[in-house]
Amino acid sequence: MTASRLLRGIGAHATITEDGYTPGAYVLSIGGAEQSHVDLARPQEIFYEYLRRIGNVLDLAAPAGEPLSALHLGAGALTLTRYLQATRPGSRQAAVELERELLDFVLAHLPLPDGTELETVIGDARESLDRFAGRSFDAIVLDIFAGADAPAHLATSDYYAELMALLSPGGVLLVNVGDDPPLTFMRRQVRELQAVPGADADLAALGQQDMFTGRYPGNIVLAATPFPWPAEWTQQLLAAGPHPAAVLTGEDLEVFAG
Repeated sequence: MTASRLLRGIGAHATITEDGYTPGAYVLSIGGAEQSHVDLARPQEIFYEYLRRIGNVLDLAAPAGEPLSALHLGAGALTLTRYLQATRPGSRQAAVELERELLDFVLAHLPLPDGTELETVIGDARESLDRFAGRSFDAIVLDIFAGADAPAHLATSDYYAELMALLSPGGVLLVNVGDDPPLTFMRRQVRELQAVPGADADLAALGQQDMFTGRYPGNIVLAATPFPWPAEWTQQLLAAGPHPAAVLTGEDLEVFAG
């Protein structure tokens, strides 16, 4: 299958093509750049390294198989939405996407697993938060920006505080941050999250070991919790990979951010 659609809001084409390796797996590209990978037959399998790390944290957010409430800011091909439905059937999920045409295109050609409970919202990832006032989520995933292209209003401690306020007491905020050497933007996002008020809040950074040298482009996942980061989570995430894995907290994270 190959499908294409012009996203008039950004003036670029979105395409969905078979990944060429796994039957039933597809790649979403926008403007020629790969954005998402979806395995329709095995949605519990996550191909992209940073998404796999996010999935590993979601695995720890509640006992295995227990439904979660999740908010996805930036829909893409809804890879994590599919993952949660496959691993935690009955999860209540919401997705905010700025480009209506993208969401319509994805849902038309890559249908969600049966039983998926997903509320879709078209709008800005900050302006749309009012819609969720009075609700709380066990997981919030922000996967929108990379480096200098980040919308300024989505990369500040004020915004992160708004997201943390929507978390349940045992919830986790997951932010995918992409950047190029020397990772100036990435380090700033660590500091912005560290500046969010909350005496018991904590932060961890997950990625490949060599990403923390600052010499390579790539992605790091920041995980913020409204409770002290569990030491056992670090060990479980290191074991889960992808390898070679690193999880920075405390002083190690301070050194990286500084």
